[in-house]
Amino acid sequence: MDSQILSPVLSVERLSLEAGDNKLVSDISFNLFDAERVCLIGASGSGKSLTAKAITGTLPAGIKVKGNISVTGCKVGGLHASRRPRHSRVSMIFQDSSTALNPLSSVGKQLALVLKTNDSSIIHNLLNKLKLDDIPDLLKRYPSELSGGQRQRICIALALMGGNRLLVADEPTTALDVISQQKVLQVLAHRSTQPDAPALLFITHDIAVAAQLCQRAIVMEKGQIVESGSMQQLLNAPCHAYTKKLVRAAHHAQRQLSIGQYEATGQ
Repeated sequence: MDSQILSPVLSVERLSLEAGDNKLVSDISFNLFDAERVCLIGASGSGKSLTAKAITGTLPAGIKVKGNISVTGCKVGGLHASRRPRHSRVSMIFQDSSTALNPLSSVGKQLALVLKTNDSSIIHNLLNKLKLDDIPDLLKRYPSELSGGQRQRICIALALMGGNRLLVADEPTTALDVISQQKVLQVLAHRSTQPDAPALLFITHDIAVAAQLCQRAIVMEKGQIVESGSMQQLLNAPCHAYTKKLVRAAHHAQRQLSIGQYEATGQ
């Protein structure tokens, strides 16, 4: 992919978000291109999730938007998602899957609504394409009857079936156990290899999780972008003090996991 020639799927230009006198996000800019997997990394309060909400048109009332946001070439600014042109809409995966699904509708009905078909063979074929092979067994169930990992994979299926060119995933693995985390990452990684894959903006506080999926990273601290580059570059040679802190924390967590595995096995 030659990013110098292709137009970006997402363009964020000098975006600032303010609530009264408080500047929550300050003058940030970045682009995403077709099928690219980019993570926005930062701790709580860094502004990463607010940035995601500005991009998806789901900001809380009272937040003032400055700068430009363009999706597939269409300037959407601070427009709510419901007021955006169809071709500029964004698919979203939320952290809390329990609130993202309709509790009164079965999984099958919710998938059929997005696909605009009740043909079970079409639904099954698409789920197989997305490597969500276990979901057909869940179609008659309601969200309350599913585990957290199952609900999140349903949310991913709904987001990917929307056909939008940009997918924003806001901390989609945070509330999951390690096995469910891996399943979610595998589904997203598999989808990214397909010809019609959307660009992915992956929001996370965990650089180790992001490293399993993303090609490029943008690091935010206190509402500003402090560093960006390839994931390999940020992991091996971080420049900013905050990025170095994130990388050290990830390495420490990995060491602790290795020690725990050693003690458990005695090897």
